[in-house]
Amino acid sequence: MTSSTRILWLLVLLSAVLELCADLLPEASRDAISSLVADELHAPEVTQEYLDNIETRLLQMFGLSRRPRPRSKAAIPEYILQLYQEHLRNPEEAGMFHNTRDGTTHASNTIRSFFAGGDGEASPDGRLSFDVLNIPCDEHLAGSELRVYRQALPAHAGDTRVRVNVYETVQPPPPTSGAADDDDIIERLVDTRLIDVNATGWESFDVSPAVRQWTHRPRDNHGLRVEVTSAHGRRLDAAHPHRQHVRLRRSASSDDAAAWRRHQPFLVAFTDDGRRSFGGRRAKRQTERGRRRNRRKGSHKNNCRRHNLYVDFRDVGWDDWIVAPPGYQAFYCKGDCPFPLADHLNSTNHAIVQTLVNSVSPAAVPRACCVPTDLSPISMLYLDEHEKVVLKNYQDMVVEGCGCR
Repeated sequence: MTSSTRILWLLVLLSAVLELCADLLPEASRDAISSLVADELHAPEVTQEYLDNIETRLLQMFGLSRRPRPRSKAAIPEYILQLYQEHLRNPEEAGMFHNTRDGTTHASNTIRSFFAGGDGEASPDGRLSFDVLNIPCDEHLAGSELRVYRQALPAHAGDTRVRVNVYETVQPPPPTSGAADDDDIIERLVDTRLIDVNATGWESFDVSPAVRQWTHRPRDNHGLRVEVTSAHGRRLDAAHPHRQHVRLRRSASSDDAAAWRRHQPFLVAFTDDGRRSFGGRRAKRQTERGRRRNRRKGSHKNNCRRHNLYVDFRDVGWDDWIVAPPGYQAFYCKGDCPFPLADHLNSTNHAIVQTLVNSVSPAAVPRACCVPTDLSPISMLYLDEHEKVVLKNYQDMVVEGCGCR
């Protein structure tokens, strides 16, 4: 892809995002971006500095401080992929939702996943560390889960249940070469659950209190410890088969690298940046009614209507860090708002009055403008600047309806 082609796509995307997300941007930012687009569309030459300036402004709109440049193909947790597919099937949902153990529902629009530090394995005593520094401090943490995989054990006599306890390490063991005394370690229980060793699948534990503490005080992040005991709380030695039910460490005998990546424990954080709206379904119904009126009455081809605008992330040069979708149909609004305004042009009373005055005195006021009236979100799955997997719901990205306003 040539520089001129790439810059064209960047400018188209920048203009589209400016139109769709204008309400989310300060007036000074809108003016600066509009001026940039107007000036640079007629730039005599494309320079790398100019290209980087456009890209930086676009990335800021997406909440990124710099362009992600992943060094290798990232492992995407199957759970995150399932959430992405679920939101593709339900595009009208205003945000993403997280159900905690007590049944409370918290709304969020961003989901981040974190693998444990090092090789992703727990220490022999079950300790896991997670670097959550890339969670923005201005985002509200709606919830957080530790997800661990459990492999069914062969049927045997005796109790088939184990208890899994998850502790936050408040005071870690001292940095000594010898074994630490339990009295030197301070922990607090954040979640516990009885599970059946005959079942295979993922188990989630609510660790929101710990992660919330870490986001406010990063120095207090000493990780988590997962403990597997008998159903009655009796400690199990390392060789006990029930300890192997919960996959915290890689099995040297059976796990290859790919299998371990699929089953290693990971942390999920659900956050909200405040950029959500809740009128999607009603707006969608109103848009569909408007389209039906349009089809029944017909409209002049030059009148205000929706046009195709497909944004291909490969053409923009972002396909190395955006996992899905490969692109999306943004659409745009263009066309005349002639006097008198017909019903199918989805006009407001103000636009009707403005058009009437314009028909009498064109110099007094301009015609009403063809603009987006209904917008819907898209979900994007990508790698951020820290190569962490992020699933984010961006509001007002797709034009659903146009009208004269």
